[in-house]
Amino acid sequence: MAKKENGERRLGFRNVVRLGYVSLFTDVSTEMILGVLPLFIVRDLGATAAILGLIEGASDAVNYIFRVIAGVLTDKIGRRKPLVLVGYGLSSIAKPLFALVGSWPQAFAVRLTDRAGKGTRTSPRDALISDSVAKSEAGKGFGLHRSLDQLGAVLGPLFAFAAIPFIGIRGVFWVSFIPAALGLLILVFFVKDTRGKVRQGTALQNVRTVLNREFVFLLVFLGIFAIGAYNFSFILLEAGSLGIQENDAPLVYAVLNVATVLIGLPAGILADKAGKLPVLFVSYLVFFATSTGGIFLPGFPFYAFLLAFLFGSYLAISETVQRALIPDFIRPELKGTAYAVYYTLIGICSLVANSIFGFLWTNSGAAVAFQYSAVTSASGMIALVIFIAAKRK
Repeated sequence: MAKKENGERRLGFRNVVRLGYVSLFTDVSTEMILGVLPLFIVRDLGATAAILGLIEGASDAVNYIFRVIAGVLTDKIGRRKPLVLVGYGLSSIAKPLFALVGSWPQAFAVRLTDRAGKGTRTSPRDALISDSVAKSEAGKGFGLHRSLDQLGAVLGPLFAFAAIPFIGIRGVFWVSFIPAALGLLILVFFVKDTRGKVRQGTALQNVRTVLNREFVFLLVFLGIFAIGAYNFSFILLEAGSLGIQENDAPLVYAVLNVATVLIGLPAGILADKAGKLPVLFVSYLVFFATSTGGIFLPGFPFYAFLLAFLFGSYLAISETVQRALIPDFIRPELKGTAYAVYYTLIGICSLVANSIFGFLWTNSGAAVAFQYSAVTSASGMIALVIFIAAKRK
């Protein structure tokens, strides 16, 4: 139900749920592919772990660059939905093209295009979610969206697992367009847009306004943690090392996404009640446990599912809480720009983290790579504790 906060009428959770269904169908499409893509790139297209790290790091960087552009632009035009639509449309068209690739550079190009689409939609979509609900319910709003989004991420790998024996991996790439098209239809006909205040200043002026003292300190501790935050691809690669076969990799990825579905909404509600920063600390602790498991767990397939569940739990908490945290530090009409700055930092750190992690994995072994991330996550936890203490004073 729509409600008012400070005299401003909001669209309410119904709009968030509709956006959640858009993300659900899009993620069915995306995760049908991503559950098998890392092993497809390494085993079928001949890439190394270092190349995989470069692909994922560069793809994340492109993703975040477009988040910056779209975040600044959405504040300039005072609209959210047009950019959300462009982003979802680009990704939907790009993903089936994986069926045509014959080498890892071609797969790299398709991955970049898909991530450009994701980047274009993300900042405006997050701003639209924030616009739709009261600030006191932001954690619940982002948690609800995250859970619906990740429900698609559970179904996608399961569909891929069921379909691969009949149509093969490349057939799965083609079929991925169907759920993506359904998501686009929901977005066009059911999601409502908000009209915000049009910013007259330059993009640089808006960024300077956003970068107040507290927000800068927030970015610092987020960055310390993020320079060691590898992405899901290495969990799937580690699953292969633990004895998981290529055709079974979607099941590991499904477990990862089940964790995000189960934990995303409760984490958001808890963050609204207990405080976002303490709950964010829990996510860092879970990531530290995942990295420690990567160092010490022996080669047994069951442990691949354990690592996947831990990593999914970390993602559910951190991505829900961090996205809900950003509006606490800036003015409402600059939400898009604030998300753009936040995603700039995360994108740069993602490129660094995945590149270093992949390099260490290739040249020194998986255990050394996980040790690097364990150290950076511990440093991030210390920085977060310092930030919480300073903020309370």
